Amino acid sequence: MSESASDWPRKTRELHNHHMDSTQWNDFAFRDDDVIIGTYAKSGTTWTQQIVAQLVYGGDPSVAIGEISPWWDMRIIPPEVREAVVAFPGRRIMKTHLPVDALVLSPKAKYLYVGRDGRDIGFSLHHHHLNHSDLAFELMNNTPGRVGPPLPRADPDVRRYFNHWLTTDGGDYRPFWENISTWWAARDLPNVKLIHFAALKADLEGQMREIADFLEIEVPPAKWPQAVEHCTFDYMKANAVQMVPMGGIAWDGGATTFMNKGANGRWKDVLSAEESAAYEQAAVQNLGADCARWLATGEGA
Repeated sequence: MSESASDWPRKTRELHNHHMDSTQWNDFAFRDDDVIIGTYAKSGTTWTQQIVAQLVYGGDPSVAIGEISPWWDMRIIPPEVREAVVAFPGRRIMKTHLPVDALVLSPKAKYLYVGRDGRDIGFSLHHHHLNHSDLAFELMNNTPGRVGPPLPRADPDVRRYFNHWLTTDGGDYRPFWENISTWWAARDLPNVKLIHFAALKADLEGQMREIADFLEIEVPPAKWPQAVEHCTFDYMKANAVQMVPMGGIAWDGGATTFMNKGANGRWKDVLSAEESAAYEQAAVQNLGADCARWLATGEGA
C-alpha cells in the first residue's frame, strides 16, 4: 500500500446503539484477502455481499451469504458465529455499517463501499423497520449491553418517517451524513473502491467485472453467466433464505420481506417538490457538491 502510516485513517471514536458495537473491530485479526463491504444501510449491502461471494466461489449456487458473511459490528451476533468467522478457512466476506472514523480500517483488507440516493435509502429503511418482527425488537432492545435508547416501532406513514429521518439525521437508526462523507474522504485509498446502487442496476455484469479486478479475482469464463445470474434481484428474491441474516427471522414475512423490491424512485410519488429539494439541499450542505452528486447519481467518484 502506498499510503504512509501517518496518512492512514485512524479510528477516533466508538459508536454504539441498539444495533451496533464498533468495539468488535478493535482486536479483529485481519487477513490480507479479507473483503469488507461498507454501507449506511439499505444501499445494496446484501446485493454486494452476494456479488463478492459469487466472484470468490465461481458462481456456486450453494453459497449462503446469510450464514458466512456477518455484519461484524452488529452487537447481538452470537459468539459462535464470530468464532466461525475467525476460523473460516476461505476468503472472508464481512459487512459494516460504520463510518470510517469509528472503524478500524486495515491496510490488509479490501473495502467496497456502496452508495445510494438517500431518498431511496430512507424509503427502503422504512419498509425494513416497519416489518421488523417482535423477535427483532426483543433482540435489539433486550440483549444485555445496549447503549442508548431502545429501537421504537416505525411510524407507519412513510412520508413522515422519511422527513423525521432526514431532519434528525438518521432518525432512530444512526447518523447518515457522516457515514457517507467519511467513506467519500477515503475513496482514494488503494484498498477502497466506491460503487453505487444505480450503477449495479444499470450494468450488473460490468460492475461485477470491475469488482473482480479490484479484488484480484479471476472467474473462469464459463462460470461468468451463472455468477451474474445468481446476483440478479429475481434470483436473490427466489433464494432469499440463503441471502438474509438469520434466514429472515427478524422480519414479519421472513426473508422475502427483507428482499423487498430492489427499486429506486419510490419517493417520487410521495415526497413533494419542496421535500425533495430539502433533501438535495441538505446533501450539498453536509457532503459538498461533488459527493452529493455521486450519492444521487453514482457519477464522479
